[in-house]
Amino acid sequence: MQISPEMIDCLRSSRRICALTGAGVSQESGLRTFRDAQTGLWSQYKPEDLATPEAFQRDPKLVWDWYAWRREALKGVRSNAGHFALARMAENLPGFVLVTQNVDGLHRLAGNQQIIELHGNIQRVRCIDGHGTFESWITGEDGIGRCPECGAFLRPDVVWFGEPLPRLEFENAISAARSCDVFLSIGTSGIVQPAASLPYAARNRGAKIIEINLEPTPLTNKADYFLQGRSGEILPALVEAVFGITGAAIEDPRR
Repeated sequence: MQISPEMIDCLRSSRRICALTGAGVSQESGLRTFRDAQTGLWSQYKPEDLATPEAFQRDPKLVWDWYAWRREALKGVRSNAGHFALARMAENLPGFVLVTQNVDGLHRLAGNQQIIELHGNIQRVRCIDGHGTFESWITGEDGIGRCPECGAFLRPDVVWFGEPLPRLEFENAISAARSCDVFLSIGTSGIVQPAASLPYAARNRGAKIIEINLEPTPLTNKADYFLQGRSGEILPALVEAVFGITGAAIEDPRR
């Protein structure tokens, strides 16, 4: 990994930075990817067969229990140095916008509260009849969460296969990409649409593109800078180079 002086100058002089994160950032916390997460009882199911509106309509208890299992697995997962480094960027750059494809909530745990969650958040649920989104809930006799407003089923507040992204979130993400000076693509495959279109929207408006990934992606040849490696190592190094924040102060800004 080599952080060039030109890249440091580019970040220091930027008024607006937009960062997009994907599954690679969460993997460094030990979190398995969506398709690799099935173990034990759930190994007989394909995630793609559970994360759909049709699956919930067909067997809501099965889908509810799968997401409950996934939330339980998250309790032992901690934000990593990459998450904390992005939180420090947000604190030191008023024009910083974080967009994530991840649903695990680890960016929030690291202290970054202003996040555009393109695919939702597994820690929340919402009423299937549109009566609200909730971070705590009660379950009915059938073991499925019920809406406190109308009694309808609750479902995970995530985007399932076959569903569009939430309109406001995607519009805000596009706006951030089109108005930024620098776009950071971090730990994302660059394949899943429409999120994969964001760096190109930024590039078309003249933004510099910095990609951080373990492996090259379809975006790599279009990026101005490609840093190959772990985001949990590269992002803290960037924060140190640009803001002078080092070591433990990245994970605990009070130090």
